[in-house]
Amino acid sequence: MSNDGLHEQVKAVRQFNRFYTQKIGVLSEGHLDSPFSLTGVRVLYELQHEENSTASEIAKGLNLDSGYLSRTLNTFKKRGLITSKKSKSDARQSHLLLTEKGKKIFASLNNLANDDISKMLENLSEADKKSLIDAMKTIKKLLGEEKSETKTPYIIRPHQSGDMGWVTYRHGVLYSSEYGWDERFEALVAEITAKFIQNFDPKKERCWIAEKDGEIVGSVFLVKKSETVAKLRLLLVEPTARGLGIGSRLVAECERFARQAGYKKIILWTNSVLESARRIYERAGYRLIKEEAHNSFGEGLVGETWELKL
Repeated sequence: MSNDGLHEQVKAVRQFNRFYTQKIGVLSEGHLDSPFSLTGVRVLYELQHEENSTASEIAKGLNLDSGYLSRTLNTFKKRGLITSKKSKSDARQSHLLLTEKGKKIFASLNNLANDDISKMLENLSEADKKSLIDAMKTIKKLLGEEKSETKTPYIIRPHQSGDMGWVTYRHGVLYSSEYGWDERFEALVAEITAKFIQNFDPKKERCWIAEKDGEIVGSVFLVKKSETVAKLRLLLVEPTARGLGIGSRLVAECERFARQAGYKKIILWTNSVLESARRIYERAGYRLIKEEAHNSFGEGLVGETWELKL
């Protein structure tokens, strides 16, 4: 290829870069009208997706100067967004973790980013949207997408408006298709989610929502049964997202929060046919303490009570 041809190609790529960075607001002083730079938001993203990351791992993954990253992390610590703990395998290293405040801020920024992209796409026809996404996939493939992919392609966030409707709907659909349960189960889930919102105690209760590629793929709730006992409810992972460890991660979030909230025990009620969920509970250290046959949701079932002493 002649130098003139290469020059035109370089020019075209740079024109696209200028167009797209302006389109998505990269040049703004604060990304998504937040107090954080785009780089800062990317660091939060890495901390949300990669548990127990070290500063050196983040610097390498994002190709950042270590001094710049150190200043960014110090700012996050002062804001109460991150904390650190010494590595058990290497005392010279510290693992970085988002605090609850950090997780909430990241979830808010993630939602804002989704809204911005939705507005960008809303005036395009379905054919144009497909062409755009296909073009983006081609760019990622040709420029080495695999080099920047995270190991855990999902996020866990607190609940927000609209989530209870999703939880109710997906429980109704999935349990009907996979186990034959009738609409009475969906009614039960609706009742549970309604009570959760009406009586929500943020110091003692939580709902976690798992997202993958901008879509909700899982949920779990931890609710107060007494001052010392919490109850795990409504664990669900979409079929398309199973095998990624989302269920185990959601259950682990329940245990972590329960300890922090001062509970002494977590209990849960499930049914023997829910084999995948039962394996998750067993691996997490829960113990089966009671079994009882019952007829519910149009099926003959064996209910089980499990507990985890904290």
